[in-house]
Amino acid sequence: GVLGSGDFARSLAVRLVRSGFRVVVGSRNPKRKASLFPAAAEVTFQAEAVKKADVIFVAIFREHYSTLCDLADVLVGKILVDVSNNTEINHHKESNAEYLASLFPACTVVKAFNVVSAWTLQSGARDGNKQVLICSNNQEAKHTIAEIAQVMGFTPVDMGCMSSACEIENIPLRLLPAWKIPIFLALGLFLCFFTYNLIRQVIHPYIREQKNKLYKIPIEVVNTTLPCVSYVMLSLVYLPGVLAACSQLYYGTKYRRFPDWLDQWLQHRKQIGLLSFFCAALHAVYSLCLPMRRSHRYLLIETAVKQAMEKKMTVWVEEEVWRMEIYISVGIIALGLLSLLAITSLPSIANSLNWREFSFIQ
Repeated sequence: GVLGSGDFARSLAVRLVRSGFRVVVGSRNPKRKASLFPAAAEVTFQAEAVKKADVIFVAIFREHYSTLCDLADVLVGKILVDVSNNTEINHHKESNAEYLASLFPACTVVKAFNVVSAWTLQSGARDGNKQVLICSNNQEAKHTIAEIAQVMGFTPVDMGCMSSACEIENIPLRLLPAWKIPIFLALGLFLCFFTYNLIRQVIHPYIREQKNKLYKIPIEVVNTTLPCVSYVMLSLVYLPGVLAACSQLYYGTKYRRFPDWLDQWLQHRKQIGLLSFFCAALHAVYSLCLPMRRSHRYLLIETAVKQAMEKKMTVWVEEEVWRMEIYISVGIIALGLLSLLAITSLPSIANSLNWREFSFIQ
């Protein structure tokens, strides 16, 4: 059974029908909502839907839970699956699932499917996160919902008792929690190096020689800053491992807990490394675009005119040519190696490697 007629309820009904389940949808306006659901799903009033189903997905907002109190008698002994989420983290003192359980003590409430999007339900588990987090105080009810999730193509994950519901409901509201510190670190480094390069390439020539080089800011200054950030971030990936090893050697044991700052640093190494690769990739793109700038064309013409006026037939400098060729070649190889590190850091790739293979690439 599915109570509700919103986007998630419709996607859930579609996925359940495709998985071979008999689905009955409970709505306050079944005639108007029937066309939104698959033909194989029966759309009727909420009271009728509750009577015909043993497992009921409650796909309505928390504010509307009280409207189901009139159905308390027919809900006795049913499994209620709470799929709701909040608009803010820890918006209420108790989780939505716990609140639902307090309204219907004669029912068994299970928290599940809230971390799965409506798009994933429609497209199938192959196009989204396959994990379905499940928690409940009733082990049999959790097992029932886990079997349903498996038939639908998802991977059920037992998160324990109902006290975990609050944590599960906060998961969809978090915006890249593991990336917050690395992103601020990268931005801080970028601002420091950008300020230094701005002073060195733009402000200093203007003060000393009255040369206006503001045109360098969008491309040249940024392009000089990006590799600086990249190699510092890359060094920050491997430095905490060295510090951890020194700590273990100093205390003579590997069972002593690291300080909090070092522990946090170790946990963010993957994100720091991927941001290092991002900066390096941007540097490569910026470098390729350097000859496309209008200022570069003007400087070439100006240099050519000066050479013509000085009657110079050739300006070929063998040392500079070789230096630039080697510089670009080594840069390409370095970017390729960094790309390999970045790709093998992705969970889907890293999980397919054994420890020896991963260590070899590192």
